[in-house]
Amino acid sequence: MTDFSALARHSNAWPFAEARALWDERLKGKTPAKGYVLFETGYGPSGLPHIGTFGEVVRTTMVRRAFEALNPGVPTKLFAFSDDMDGLRKVPDNVPNKDMLAPHLGKPLTQIPDPFGTHESFGHHNNARLRAFLDSFGFEYEFKSSTTMYKAGAFDKALLRVLEKYDEVIDVVLPTLGPERRATYSPFLPVCKKTGVVLQVPIIARDVAAGTITYKDSDGSDVPVPVTGGHCKLQWKCDWAMRWYALDVDYEMSGKDLIDSVKLSGRICRILGATPPTNLTYELFLDQEGQKISKSKGNGLSVEDWLKYAPHESLSLYMYQKPKTAKRLFFDVIPKAVDEYLDFLSKFPGEEDKAKLDNPAWHIHHGRPPQDTTSVNFGMLLNLASACHAEEPAVLWHYIARFVQGATPESAPLLDRLIKHAVAYYQDFVVPAKKYRKIAPAELAAFTELRDGLKSFSGEPTPENLQNLVFEIGKRHPDVYPGLRDWFQALYQVLLGQDQGPRMGSFIAIYGVAESVALLDRAIAGQDFAA
Repeated sequence: MTDFSALARHSNAWPFAEARALWDERLKGKTPAKGYVLFETGYGPSGLPHIGTFGEVVRTTMVRRAFEALNPGVPTKLFAFSDDMDGLRKVPDNVPNKDMLAPHLGKPLTQIPDPFGTHESFGHHNNARLRAFLDSFGFEYEFKSSTTMYKAGAFDKALLRVLEKYDEVIDVVLPTLGPERRATYSPFLPVCKKTGVVLQVPIIARDVAAGTITYKDSDGSDVPVPVTGGHCKLQWKCDWAMRWYALDVDYEMSGKDLIDSVKLSGRICRILGATPPTNLTYELFLDQEGQKISKSKGNGLSVEDWLKYAPHESLSLYMYQKPKTAKRLFFDVIPKAVDEYLDFLSKFPGEEDKAKLDNPAWHIHHGRPPQDTTSVNFGMLLNLASACHAEEPAVLWHYIARFVQGATPESAPLLDRLIKHAVAYYQDFVVPAKKYRKIAPAELAAFTELRDGLKSFSGEPTPENLQNLVFEIGKRHPDVYPGLRDWFQALYQVLLGQDQGPRMGSFIAIYGVAESVALLDRAIAGQDFAA
């Protein structure tokens, strides 16, 4: 039996590199005293789960699975932590009944009415959405609620430690703040008994022995508050550090925009007496124009958008590839991501064991890629849809069933998913961009020769044989097509209404020789393909 743990020591895949650093540098080759290695990912539930949420959880899961392969027998856990005790700062734009939320600004999210009317609070609603979102992808995790843990006393010991180290924590944080914020800053945010609002007020007294802080109320009275039991919440950077300390978090990744926060929280974590988790900083996504994606700008691509047009495994691949490099995230990247996924999946069974660990399919499927592969890629399906103006999957299945022996939606579920996605993508993105052109007089001889060559074709109609036919005819017309690239582009522009297209031999084999002859007949006759 193959010793994958030994092979993993030398894998070039970044999840294994992260796992090795975690085991060797932080854990020093030993299971933590708590009995397991803890991975964490955080979530701010003032909004709904988005593509960044998916990216962080799927990447963290990839590192976790790599760690388990590297160190079989060492238990691991993943906590999906919701900061639902945070005060609501503004009313989101994408919720119903906005007027319901406005009177509750500043209160913990779990103390605000649910504008959707389905849960006991807005925080509970968004937590449920998060869990359903993660569950839909089959992630293995333990959900943790900030509200629940604060109120249950799970953080009490750590909160008292922050109170004990108050001055040292303040000395780290204050230099990072502006003059106005510095004058009122405290790591503790008391929850007002009268209003339920999470207060950002100066602390006028501290009692470490009693475990309390005191602030001055709006009526001028001094209000002592226990820092334990959910009566106070920590400012988020200090909260992050406290959580690392309290839970003994071993690994957590974060975006480039949080680099300074990671450094600050790490310093606080050390003040409290713990070592910060191993961290990977991933780059942020860019839009089509190279601008940073922003929820407020609405220039991003949602998970729902991606899943309408492609299988979720392709999104996992997109997240896997070069996490430390800024990548453009827009609709045009989807077909390439799908075909790259299919290519990695098809190569996996025939690879040597070491190469399998470097294959993204191993990390997407946690070492067990499915056997369900397909010889028809996504780009070909899009071009087939373009040629037959497909409006529903059955149209594509009519052609595919002849090319892939025995293939049905039931026997080839991956192919069936791809066909459905291809039709959706074709209708929404290919059709609006189609621009057919007529055959120029100088090109008529080449197109006619191809049509006649297919009519009289008597060999085995394999993609290779058909490609050779198209190739040879293109070479006979160097005066019209100086390069074969020009010949193929002409075919794409005339027959498919686009500048780029498939390997023509494969396309003809799937679409059908007789159907391709008919297509060329229409083009030679000058018929309008856009009709």
